[in-house]
Amino acid sequence: MLIWKGKIYLAFLFQKPMKNLLKNTLIVFLLIFSLFDSPIIFAQRTNRPNAKNAEIERKINALLAKMTLAEKLGQLQQLDGEANGNYRPEHLELARKGLLGSTLNVRGAKMTNELQRAAMESRLKIPILFGFDVIHGYRTIFPVPLGEAASWDLASMEKTAAIAAAESKAAGVHWTFAPMVDVARDPRWGRIIEGAGEDTFLGSKIAYARVRGFQGDDYSAKNKVMATAKHWVGYGAAEAGRDYNTTNLTERDLRETYFPPFKAAIDAGVGSFMTSFNDIDGIPATANQFILKKVLR
Repeated sequence: MLIWKGKIYLAFLFQKPMKNLLKNTLIVFLLIFSLFDSPIIFAQRTNRPNAKNAEIERKINALLAKMTLAEKLGQLQQLDGEANGNYRPEHLELARKGLLGSTLNVRGAKMTNELQRAAMESRLKIPILFGFDVIHGYRTIFPVPLGEAASWDLASMEKTAAIAAAESKAAGVHWTFAPMVDVARDPRWGRIIEGAGEDTFLGSKIAYARVRGFQGDDYSAKNKVMATAKHWVGYGAAEAGRDYNTTNLTERDLRETYFPPFKAAIDAGVGSFMTSFNDIDGIPATANQFILKKVLR
């Protein structure tokens, strides 16, 4: 939920007001669980006073009441930009119609400003959220996460995430799809390089440090971005190290080995979760009521 200049809107993946870089805009990416399963899950916080929550809900409902079905669907849409950071030609028209909620890979002050101005021409003026995979540095490149984890130097890992956040925010990025906090114990799995390895305790400490580095106390600050704890959950347990493969995990496995790094990310204030691409005992993570509703929500 976002609060801007006295206005509060339903926001996807945010926990608190953004006051600095985007203080003149409202970034809203609508999440409607009743209609769709989404690969991104809001890490909800409940530390606001009840009266404030009620006011937020009232304004959320007022915004939703103004939106057409097409606009709601549009805000659920995330479209990929070009590899060089440019938006695609069709993005401008979609933004002007309020039919583009977020982008992946669009970056750079020129590109993000142009696309955001187009969004401000839409009927409801809902801004676009710009996301990018900032994994181990943006302009300044640091060791891969697994290499950093081998150092056990939590302060350095928090610092490298902070530097990456500052550089990416300067390029118009609001949201990084990191850190990956999957516990992984099969070296055949290619994405093991993106996480902290096999140890749950160390992985939890690193998850906390990297979220703090990316977000600090306020991810609306000019040198911070919103982090994403991924992939919820069990992605690193794919059979035979084959990406997207099935997993067979007991509830004890989940709670003792795979949940703790995500809990650490929440403790650090992480702004978003990304669901995993595997199934868990035959049920896809994106439609798994146990992990999404019973545990996470």
